[in-house]
Amino acid sequence: MLNSIPTNYLLGAIGVLLFLSAFFSSSETALMALNRLKLKNDAKQKKGAYLAQKLLEQPDRLIGLILIGNNFINIAATALTTVVAIKIAGDKGVAYGTAFLTFAILIFSEVTPKTYAALHPEKIAYVASFILAPMLKILYPLVWLTNLFTNGILRLLGVPQSIAKEALSHEELRTLVVENNMIDPNEHQNMMINVMNLDHITLEDVMVPRNEIQGININDDWATIEKQLIETYLTRLPVYQDNIDEVIGILHIRTILSLLNNKTLNKERLKKILRKPYFVPESARLSAQMKEFQRKERRMGLVVDEYGDLVGLVTLDDILEEIVGKFTSEPGDRGLKIIKKGDNQYLVKGRIAIRSLNRRLQWNLPTEDATTINGLITEYLQDLPTQDIAVEIEGYRMTILETTEDNIISRVMIEPPLVKNLKSD
Repeated sequence: MLNSIPTNYLLGAIGVLLFLSAFFSSSETALMALNRLKLKNDAKQKKGAYLAQKLLEQPDRLIGLILIGNNFINIAATALTTVVAIKIAGDKGVAYGTAFLTFAILIFSEVTPKTYAALHPEKIAYVASFILAPMLKILYPLVWLTNLFTNGILRLLGVPQSIAKEALSHEELRTLVVENNMIDPNEHQNMMINVMNLDHITLEDVMVPRNEIQGININDDWATIEKQLIETYLTRLPVYQDNIDEVIGILHIRTILSLLNNKTLNKERLKKILRKPYFVPESARLSAQMKEFQRKERRMGLVVDEYGDLVGLVTLDDILEEIVGKFTSEPGDRGLKIIKKGDNQYLVKGRIAIRSLNRRLQWNLPTEDATTINGLITEYLQDLPTQDIAVEIEGYRMTILETTEDNIISRVMIEPPLVKNLKSD
């Protein structure tokens, strides 16, 4: 019967079949390459995206439909090509026809359409869904029967019928954000990365060390306390008896402003206003502590070690700055200002946090054994630091310019490696 059809018509039919094969091939690649987050958003506005989303909810049926259509078309194209080849070159034409069809399917129906679909999945998938969705309804019995046999064979081979969805690990999600530029602009991407880093940072890394905690000694004379309350730039202060280890409560400055103005505040009223101190372990991760601050409606915690000794103080602001960077310019921060001296020298305070330096100057100073520059140098020396001593840590040359009477480093000149400095530029 096919022999009676003119060769030109058969060639035209082969061309149409190759086009349909390209349609199924590109549709499969495009649908599987869709960004699920973008698809979910587009589905609210675009009919094609909505249909694509519905098709992908049951991928076994979608793949079954595409494979049925593609295989039927390719087999039909093979049969027509064989007829044309025999009509043109006799029995020898079968080999020529096979070679021609293999090349045509590979180039025009597989590689080219699939490559284009992978590069522009939305363009192909949203349009193709208008055709595939009604086709699935029409051919559903055949698709169901095909999947029934397929699942039966898989069951015999011991392959599970359903595969649990695997959640992305922390590192996989981080790689996804960094490598694929999922978030724009860069500031938002950096914030997302910082949020994921909270699981690797403990309170010890960001807390104010014990010797730098500013508080009120309730046993001081009232004139001294009143002067401190008026001049402080902080909004919350720990109140203690003689020693910072003896904290009796936390004072929120806002609660005593009116009393201060009316000159009606005294020690007894101050004690009654104090809020019970909130203690947190220094090993707590920032992500967990942020949730605890929210749950307990707190903004400040006193950090204690494994023996219950006070080692520092942490606030919600300290954690938020790990995400968004420095967002305040409190007077107390002026002493921590980084001063650039020359082309490759930086003058800093010894109590500045290493993480803050790394973040602000794009450095890579180690943070495993110390949280401040003073701690880092002291740990490296394994001795009390003295003025004019220079050390080199991880390629960073540090010269101690000044120490306190308590042998604490107060000023340091740091020269980062030239390669690091060039990178930050």
